[in-house]
Amino acid sequence: MFKLTRRTILGATMMAAATLAAPALAQDKPVLKFSAVFSEQDIRAEMMKKLADGIADDFKLETYLGGNLFKQGTELVAIQRGNLQMGNIAPQDISKQIPEWSVLTSAYLFRDAAHVTTFFKSEVGEEFKKKAEDQLGIKILGPTYFGARQVGLKPNKKINTPADMAGIKLRMPGGDAWQFLGEALGANPVPVAYAEVYTALQTGAIDGQDNPLPNVKNMKFYEVMSQIVLTSHLIGYDLLVISKDAWDKMTPEQQEKFQKVADEAMKWSEDQHVAQEQSLIEEFKNYGLEIYEPDQDAFRKFAQEKYLSSDLAKSWPEGILDKIAAM
Repeated sequence: MFKLTRRTILGATMMAAATLAAPALAQDKPVLKFSAVFSEQDIRAEMMKKLADGIADDFKLETYLGGNLFKQGTELVAIQRGNLQMGNIAPQDISKQIPEWSVLTSAYLFRDAAHVTTFFKSEVGEEFKKKAEDQLGIKILGPTYFGARQVGLKPNKKINTPADMAGIKLRMPGGDAWQFLGEALGANPVPVAYAEVYTALQTGAIDGQDNPLPNVKNMKFYEVMSQIVLTSHLIGYDLLVISKDAWDKMTPEQQEKFQKVADEAMKWSEDQHVAQEQSLIEEFKNYGLEIYEPDQDAFRKFAQEKYLSSDLAKSWPEGILDKIAAM
């Protein structure tokens, strides 16, 4: 029979204590839940892995992609309710609560990815971010560029000006800002969830969608389209945000490290998207899609007049368009 001794009892006690301590130590790291609508195949999914690795000493980042945890457009409210700590938030969702943010969702505002980054690092950009922090309870880490939005259509109809978009059922995300953007292109906007776009195109429920080329690739929209019209009407970006509550619980050292890692991950993602955009045009042509550039000046003029004559523009800070254009 096994004979208990003082040594064996002591050893067993120490092992039990170590076993109990291990989970406790593992739970010491705060858990940050992140939700986004983009898929596992998206470049930004790798961006989030880089962020998770970079902050792993202090935090456990749990990522939920494809809208599996929260649907597109609901992430911001989830953060505000304390049900989510991080999200990839569209500026259109912020504009629902801060009307002047709608200027940052308007067509033909930014020239390219660098222009977006420059704006958010500028004094004016800092003012916009501060309002979001104060009014919405979020800390904006920075913009996550995902490509210039282009119009992709199933019909073969040639598009040169906004007048040619009349009657086109163009899928746009839900929300007034998104639907207005569709109107500013001359189309008939239809709200459809991102995950349902492929089927909607396939069945003819919609005639087209507007997305950056990398998204068209990731979601295989090219399989159910005949053409891509290079309108470049909106420089696509979302905002990587964390709840102000989670941010304020960090030490200054943790905040500095977190921001640094986030900046590096976002820059990597931006570079990857820019490179992919350049290569995808030829790839889509090889799939049999017609790809061409319409009269962008006509689209720009039509869209800008539409915005400036709308109620949206009433909330825009005076001179904001000129300030952004000059950056």
